[in-house]
Amino acid sequence: MNDSNKNPSDAETILMALDQISQTIDVMTSVVGRLRNYVQQEATTADKPTELLAELQVNRILH
Repeated sequence: MNDSNKNPSDAETILMALDQISQTIDVMTSVVGRLRNYVQQEATTADKPTELLAELQVNRILH
């Protein structure tokens, strides 16, 4: 990126947008974690908890 063509306000705008994206990702990660915990708790009370828990662990996506 060529900084000579950018105004300081453009850089500030980009940094604010990146910060907002980061905060959004943090919130979404928290929500996904809470949903995962909820489903796992429900799975332990289901008729076949071991099968459901095994399926949850297989379908996990790691980056």
